[in-house]
Amino acid sequence: MDKVTIDGVCLTPLKDIVTDGGCVLHAMKKTDVGFRGFEEAYFSVVSYGTVRGWKRHRNMTLNLVVPVGEIKFVLIDDSGSSKNLVVCEFILSRKNYCRLTIPSGVWVGFQGLSDGENMLLNLSNLLHDPAESDHKEIGQFSYNWDI
Repeated sequence: MDKVTIDGVCLTPLKDIVTDGGCVLHAMKKTDVGFRGFEEAYFSVVSYGTVRGWKRHRNMTLNLVVPVGEIKFVLIDDSGSSKNLVVCEFILSRKNYCRLTIPSGVWVGFQGLSDGENMLLNLSNLLHDPAESDHKEIGQFSYNWDI
């Protein structure tokens, strides 16, 4: 995984507490870094090899957690020159149980890496509004998604 090099992006290790008969998986508290308020939580399930992207929110902050499977996230900051894109990769899973905070203005794509279901939780500071985000076809940024 890359170290964080895009302003406002942070990777926060989370607690995975083993208890008798199961686990407690922390996601977010209002006192955590990256918390910008709360409006909506939702899960997305991503099949093995499936790539989703590119999407950039104009106002929403994403807080992504992967409690099931393994998902690769690719972030692109194109706020500078189009020839000087900043690209960061993160792989989240139970083995690397972290919360990825992505501020508005950053492009994101992601891919399911485990067989079966890969599930992400997004804790966002705004309600979903399709008019609030921009989209690009997956081939519009040069990135190799080969597993």
